[in-house]
Amino acid sequence: MNDGFINLNKKSGMTSHDAVNHVRKIFSTRKVGHAGTLDPAASGVLPVAIGRATKFIEYLADLEKSYRAEILFGVATDSGDLEGEIISRAENFQMPTVDEFKATLKNFIGEIEQTPPKFSAIKIHGRKAYDMARKNLDFEMPRRLIKISDIKLIALEKNSAVIEISCGKGTYIRSLAIDIGERLNLPATLKNLIRLRVGEFDLKNSATLDELTAEKILPIEICLNHLPRFELKENRIRAFLNGLPTTLNLPDEKVLRVFADGKFLGVGRIERGELKSSKII
Repeated sequence: MNDGFINLNKKSGMTSHDAVNHVRKIFSTRKVGHAGTLDPAASGVLPVAIGRATKFIEYLADLEKSYRAEILFGVATDSGDLEGEIISRAENFQMPTVDEFKATLKNFIGEIEQTPPKFSAIKIHGRKAYDMARKNLDFEMPRRLIKISDIKLIALEKNSAVIEISCGKGTYIRSLAIDIGERLNLPATLKNLIRLRVGEFDLKNSATLDELTAEKILPIEICLNHLPRFELKENRIRAFLNGLPTTLNLPDEKVLRVFADGKFLGVGRIERGELKSSKII
């Protein structure tokens, strides 16, 4: 079985689940999953795990992501993108200057509160928000704290702007587009979105579904290299694989990639001065 991650370039118009199904067919295995859902209208980097790599998807959740987004001003939709119904328009409006736009973007750098769109997969009282939104049910989306480490203007046109964003998990670029519009007193919606990066999964090194071969599968341990590497003594290998602790003088709550004699064994966590396996290969 092929075990590892694929740096997939998902095309627009395909759900992340659709992409996973295609990968299952290509590699003739059911054991496939993805990290970091991309909206159907969005394209770009979608890390996909195959085989035993699916056990390690959770360790990609906190990786920083980068996007290139085009925001259309003068129109707002109920979904925050062009897939939704138009709910407001502005005619003959004045676009901000480059300096005004850059000054507005500065308000979104750092830890900020954001309201996710109702047309999203977030669960409210056990039900997916988009299911309730499609049925026109009345409900409130809870605000959440997100982190944007960088946001910059790439291009400013007569009714749109292209920006690049580097952000943490849970950030909705559709909501960001709406919020930027509100700061400028303009209705706004997301016109186009490309995910450029998830950690070290970069669009420049990605592959489309048509380009996938076994050679495109990346080793699990390489895709987890944001976690510190730890070399375990050979006499503790069996203990680690069997979930038994090994006493170490390392900080608690530290998550490590564990190797022995150069071979990847899995991921472990330090708790109360002891290393225990969390996931083993």
